[in-house]
Amino acid sequence: MSSPLDGYTVIDLSYGIAGAYATKILADGGADVIKVEAAEGDPLRRWSASGADIGPDRDGALFAFLAGGKRSVILESGDRELLDRLVAAADAVIWSPESPVAQSLAPEDLFRRYPHLIVTTITPFGLDGPWSDRAATEFTLQAWSGGAIGIGRGVQDRAPVSIGGQVGEWLTGAYAAAMTLAFRERALRDGHGELVDLSALEAQILGLTYYPVTYFEMLGRPWRTERRPTVPGVAEAADGLVALGCGTAQQWWDLCAMSGHDEWIDENSELTITEQANLHAEELYRWLRDQNVDDVRELASAFRIPNSPVGNGENVTAMDHFVERKAFVRNPQYGFTQPAAPYRLSGVTLREAAPAPRLGEHSAQIRAAELTPRDIPTDRPGTDRLPFSGLRVLDMTTFWAGPSCTHPLGMLGAEVIHLESTPRPDGTRLIAGIPATVEQWWERSPIFSALNTNKKSLTLDFQTEQGRDLLRRLIATCDVVVENFTPRVIEQIGLDFDSLRELREDIIMVRMPGFGLDGPWRDNPAFAYIIEDASGLSWLTGYPDRAPFEPYSIGDPNAGVHALSGLMLALEHRRRTGQGTLVEAAMVDAALNVAAEQVIEYSAYGALLQRDGNRGPAAAPQNIYKCADIDEFGRADSWVAIAVGTDAQWAALRAALGQPGWATDPELDSAAGRRAQHDLIDRELAAWCLPRSGDEIVETLWPAGIPVAKVMQPHRQLELEQVRFRRFFEHVGHPVNNAAPHSTLPVSLADGPRSLHRQAAPLLGEHNHALLAELGLSEEEIAALADDGVIGTEPGVGGRRKAAR
Repeated sequence: MSSPLDGYTVIDLSYGIAGAYATKILADGGADVIKVEAAEGDPLRRWSASGADIGPDRDGALFAFLAGGKRSVILESGDRELLDRLVAAADAVIWSPESPVAQSLAPEDLFRRYPHLIVTTITPFGLDGPWSDRAATEFTLQAWSGGAIGIGRGVQDRAPVSIGGQVGEWLTGAYAAAMTLAFRERALRDGHGELVDLSALEAQILGLTYYPVTYFEMLGRPWRTERRPTVPGVAEAADGLVALGCGTAQQWWDLCAMSGHDEWIDENSELTITEQANLHAEELYRWLRDQNVDDVRELASAFRIPNSPVGNGENVTAMDHFVERKAFVRNPQYGFTQPAAPYRLSGVTLREAAPAPRLGEHSAQIRAAELTPRDIPTDRPGTDRLPFSGLRVLDMTTFWAGPSCTHPLGMLGAEVIHLESTPRPDGTRLIAGIPATVEQWWERSPIFSALNTNKKSLTLDFQTEQGRDLLRRLIATCDVVVENFTPRVIEQIGLDFDSLRELREDIIMVRMPGFGLDGPWRDNPAFAYIIEDASGLSWLTGYPDRAPFEPYSIGDPNAGVHALSGLMLALEHRRRTGQGTLVEAAMVDAALNVAAEQVIEYSAYGALLQRDGNRGPAAAPQNIYKCADIDEFGRADSWVAIAVGTDAQWAALRAALGQPGWATDPELDSAAGRRAQHDLIDRELAAWCLPRSGDEIVETLWPAGIPVAKVMQPHRQLELEQVRFRRFFEHVGHPVNNAAPHSTLPVSLADGPRSLHRQAAPLLGEHNHALLAELGLSEEEIAALADDGVIGTEPGVGGRRKAAR
């Protein structure tokens, strides 16, 4: 059986992790990815995060993972004719400015000459705007985005700490693949391509922060004002690290009972769950230090408290759940261990792990091939520029991960019906800290608003027979169903994939459980932070002298964007075969993929990557330094991030500092020398930054080509002039809330829709009448459903409870 993207040709004009991961996702889907390199090759071929020696007769392990199944051609200097032949015969191009070949071809010109192409560009800030030519690294982008602080991550008495593992690069690559596939849907319809101008900064805003601008603008306060670790989070037990999470009040109360402290339970407390947990943190940690990891996890599972072991490059491959699910495979080229695909599609063939090409391995073959140009559209593009127009999606998701898949579908034209019930509304309606005494408090959550524009809301209590019957009738009208319950919930109500196929044979079902549909952890509850803990994303985040910090962010949106790509592969399979598909997009499988470098480094080179504060393998020096500003909360707590990725940037930094004597040591001219003297450099840079404002530091270093950033409070993202220039935020009105800026997608489009937020997030049950009338229900029947509590517009008693009274 052929793969969904068989016959789809992608020209890879990118260097680095983001472009490599984007094209890996496309190659795994069956695309023919031709990597075009200069004679010296992509530097990723020589990369090892641990500094391992890579022999001259082989490529680095990370490159071998990311480039599996691709072809490589060397473009000789001035050989424009071959490049023109390649792009004319291709369907998509992935472009990044780090590639010397890419630098010879402006993407705007490429799209103008070949309007059938999807040209996806990956740059730090976008192709134009006031920052478009400014230097940046993944680390400084975290600072600009607010991701270096995230949702209050860290501790207040130390510098903010970025998320380890270059996660921004991986997340950007995942978005690049998803957006390429999305606009392919439109190209299949009308033959016209798109220039998809992707900003890594905006991808990090979406993936590393939790809609802080919308929250701040709607409620007049930031989500967090201090850095503090989640409690318990990653904690020391008697025999190792264990991860425990409290995402709801019930889970906090259960943790109190589990640890023998029922007296901590205060259902009427005015403190948030986080504040209550911090109040008792020391006693809780003391209790945990006396328990064994397995005992804690067994007890937590009995209480339905999210939990996991803490994964890293050494231990994660041996965890029983991942062993049973075959979450890791052997690299066919060098034999090291690497993650399997981030999703599983029933009845669909994804490309198995394949060797990566040696530099120029396919040059002769490709030069000699007859490359047939694709048809160039001669008509004008259609007026409908939304890729998913006509697609009907039943959105049975909640919180962050599931909506991160369905929300882009809605922004790009799908009809998305968001299913809730009055007993159990979407959890994001309930987390804004709005007192129940406020009128329509459940409609005032900025997080719900930010994740659910362009959707319709239907409430059905599907724990009742009436609700289940109506749900089945609705499903029969839908192309796609997306859900992110634990597996047992869907199976208990008889809505597994086989049951859905009886309702509609060609239906696509996307299931997004935390840990997958099988394996010993399958029924464990999972929030973003537990997924981060289990997969290794937490392991690299924090300081070496304490337990890891949880990123507390990327686990959810990363799962959503991967599920989106899996869904689009399923749509393509249906287009070709007429068959429906089950897409199993486990959150943890997506996380294992973006944490792949840890497992690869350990299995290939025996190197266990460790957290090191704000230092990292891609730059030296790299750190966050305090500056002179007083922050908006009246604290001397303002910081800048500086990262020197090349020897030329070091020379520029030295010159910008005025050639101080300490910086003129010739040993510092190399990255290895600077890494060896990182403590010295940190002391001197800290002393230089401390008396200066953040603006002065940026204005001194950035024009000289040095990656630098102010460490932004997340709710200040709208102040970034580049973000404003690209109109990343759109102002959205609402019938209950104040109008507020809402983030969109991390792309600017040459020929896309003018606006992505066309409707505000729906009120609870706002579309009950219209949707049920479409199913043929009369006014009387709809009124009876409301009277029985099967549908409703306010949280409260559902049909099954009302019937029992």
